[in-house]
Amino acid sequence: MASFSWSLTHVTCSNILLVLKRRASHAINDFAILSLLMTKAELQTALAEATQTDKRTAGVFLDTLSALAYKEIKKNGEFVLPGFGKLVKQKSKARTGFNPKTQQKIKIPAKTVVKFRVAKAAKDGILGVKK
Repeated sequence: MASFSWSLTHVTCSNILLVLKRRASHAINDFAILSLLMTKAELQTALAEATQTDKRTAGVFLDTLSALAYKEIKKNGEFVLPGFGKLVKQKSKARTGFNPKTQQKIKIPAKTVVKFRVAKAAKDGILGVKK
C-alpha cells in the first residue's frame, strides 16, 4: 500500500482532465465514438498513462476515491472534488403526483437523494468561458 500512496502524490485534477480532454477531442473527430461512454477499464488506462503508473494502481485510486466519496457524503452530506464538482445529499419533500397511465393521483413520499453539482472550472473547460 505504500507504493500506492506514493504514486498518488503525482495525480492531479489537471492531469486527469488533460487525458479526458484528449479523449474528447478524438471523439469529436470520430462521430461513432460520441455515442460510447468511457468504461472503467478505459478510465483506468487513461489515468495510468497520465500518472505514469500501472492500471492496477489507477484502479485502486478510482476505488479508493469512490469509497472516500461515499463515506464523506454519508458523514457530512457532501463530497467536493476540486475543479470537477460536488456530490450533495439532499432531502426532497413529499408531494402529490399522478400515474400517467391511469391519471390517478398518488402520494410520493419524502426521500433523500444524491445530486451532482458541476464546478465552474469544469463548466468553463467544457463549454468555454462566456464573455
